[in-house]
Amino acid sequence: MDSASTASHFDLTGKVAVVTGGSRGLGLAMCRAFALAGADLVIASRKLDACTEAARSIREETGRECLAVACHVADWEACDALVDTAYKHFGRVDVLVNNAGMSPLYETPASVTRELFDKVIGVNLAGPYRLCATVGERMAAGQGGSIINVSSIASLAPSPSELPYAAAKAGLNNLTEGIARAFAPRVRCNCIMPGAFLTDIADAWGDDIMEALRKRVSLGRGGQPEEIIGAALYLASDASSYTNGAILKVDGGAAFG
Repeated sequence: MDSASTASHFDLTGKVAVVTGGSRGLGLAMCRAFALAGADLVIASRKLDACTEAARSIREETGRECLAVACHVADWEACDALVDTAYKHFGRVDVLVNNAGMSPLYETPASVTRELFDKVIGVNLAGPYRLCATVGERMAAGQGGSIINVSSIASLAPSPSELPYAAAKAGLNNLTEGIARAFAPRVRCNCIMPGAFLTDIADAWGDDIMEALRKRVSLGRGGQPEEIIGAALYLASDASSYTNGAILKVDGGAAFG
């Protein structure tokens, strides 16, 4: 197999990718990588201004078409509108990335209100369910495609400070395997399970957290957003044509317990 043939496995030319939470952090890194690989984009998040700026930047760098859409994924009507907008504009969706997430701080487990709990479940699990279901059905009836869910190692080793988030992400792991079966063989659904990445959220981390990373992660550090790209391109492209229902851990070798 020559280098050109190898590169073609990761080529996304002519494809359309929808990425929630795509205006910053890991989502933005994935959007940029998909565009550089040839895909057109729908960049979605709650803040339209941030999506518009991300779309402008990627469009100028890559020449790909980038559509900015405001979407709060906990709102199923907003999810349906996002899907309708993508199909109306591009006529197809080949890659869906459920990347939007939230993990609000709280003082103690008992201090978590029902409103907060429902909000976390809505963004991290209910919204991805709706998007998987609606886009998956359209993909299966059309030309197929790839769905990528973004989970967290918290789903395997939750800390006391992120219990609703961890529970939602554990549900997302389970959902990945179920969706993989529901829409096969035309649609593949897989999951990236990131560890600690040094996105803008990490700006608030203290020295104790950074020291814990050095001790508990075999690579001795947190990840850079660009280090998610390999996993994302693999799962989005034909390189992963025989990968379905997989959960790919990208955490630098984190030790639990």
